[in-house]
Amino acid sequence: MALQRAWYRPRLTWWLVLLLPLQALFVLLSNLRRWSYKIGLKRAYRAPVPVIVVGNISVGGTGKTPVTQALIAWLKAQGWQPAIISRGYGGQGPFPLLLDSTIDPAINARHSGDEPWLLAQRCQVPVAVGSNREQSIKLLLQQHPQINLIVSDDGLQHYALARDLELAVIDAERGLGNGWRLPMGPLREPQHRLQQVDLVVQNGTGERSWGWQFSLQAGRWHQVASQQPMPLPPPPYVAVAGIGHPQRFFATLKQLRIEPAACYPFADHYAYQASDFASMPADHTVLMTEKDAAKCRSFAPENWYYLPVQAHFEQDFWLQLQQLLAPLAAQQQVAISTEANG
Repeated sequence: MALQRAWYRPRLTWWLVLLLPLQALFVLLSNLRRWSYKIGLKRAYRAPVPVIVVGNISVGGTGKTPVTQALIAWLKAQGWQPAIISRGYGGQGPFPLLLDSTIDPAINARHSGDEPWLLAQRCQVPVAVGSNREQSIKLLLQQHPQINLIVSDDGLQHYALARDLELAVIDAERGLGNGWRLPMGPLREPQHRLQQVDLVVQNGTGERSWGWQFSLQAGRWHQVASQQPMPLPPPPYVAVAGIGHPQRFFATLKQLRIEPAACYPFADHYAYQASDFASMPADHTVLMTEKDAAKCRSFAPENWYYLPVQAHFEQDFWLQLQQLLAPLAAQQQVAISTEANG
């Protein structure tokens, strides 16, 4: 946490300079890896259907999951039959793991990771989870041959997977931090990588404009245990957040004029246990994000609530995306016609 705070300070913290050798090693290895795919030393898997990658060039929360949700909803409305692949960070497996309507009820967010589980619940499309994206895609198409487009949740730096469109998400409030690569700064890739993607979208407003802006709109409060929408009880409250940028959730509560007695930030993808809440007052209502709730349902009492959010884009963004997808849709029609004609 202290390291991440240092990344986003206006000036470079002196002790980060001690990490310069590690940053140089990270840059060297990441460049060698990318060029090995670019010049053909390593093979990138090309899926038989179009692939859209939604990712970022920095670590930490940028709003990528709500963007993926909004993208899937729009694709379904346009007549596509999409599915999602995800790394499943923090999940216990076994991988590759398929989340769909036939999933064993015993499988939960601890097996798949919090983000894939949330996407499967919210998007109502098949989700395949695992570090090997090729295996995940083949599993999806084997079990659901009607799928005609894959959205990769994260994976902008996973060059083993060929992609047709790239969408990079930026947190406009924090930007790219101090601009240095890991571990001196938050960047996985240099800033000029943004010029190579098809679309850049920014979460909220900041000192500069990175691309298409979207806002996160809060939904209705839901009870964690039942997952049903319910009115929020009166205070007192405590708030927890185990996401990439916990302060964003706490700021949202403030915008909603909710003042928790205490706020507890946890690490991104934190694997909650009931004991993590033992020191919190039992008579205080616990407020959390939807991603947190996915890992707390098995032991949540009735006074725990989560707040769903949705990414909202202006119509011009969707028109731009439609133009980018038009050639892919045409290719799909040609492939279908060719297959039908033998």
